[in-house]
Amino acid sequence: MDVLVAYDVNTETREGRRRLRRVAMTCKDFGQRVQYSVFECRVNETQLESLRARLLDIIDDEEDSLRIYRLCPPRKKNIESYGQDSYVSYDDPLIY
Repeated sequence: MDVLVAYDVNTETREGRRRLRRVAMTCKDFGQRVQYSVFECRVNETQLESLRARLLDIIDDEEDSLRIYRLCPPRKKNIESYGQDSYVSYDDPLIY
């Protein structure tokens, strides 16, 4: 399944900046960045539970925000992208 992870981490403190880096690195383990604080991830249910648990261990409920959206297939029909888009479809051949 495809999910969209969006987050907003308060970076006014050193600890906040550390949380921001940790959230981004965790998301990179599961998908690809499509905006500064937005990742698209292709995961199964077990991976989604792991991703969610890891992110919830990092964020501060009092200062940060985390949203996980399940994206309905097919991706090309349900997602519109304009302007510069660095998304790479891992379903397509990677050699051009």
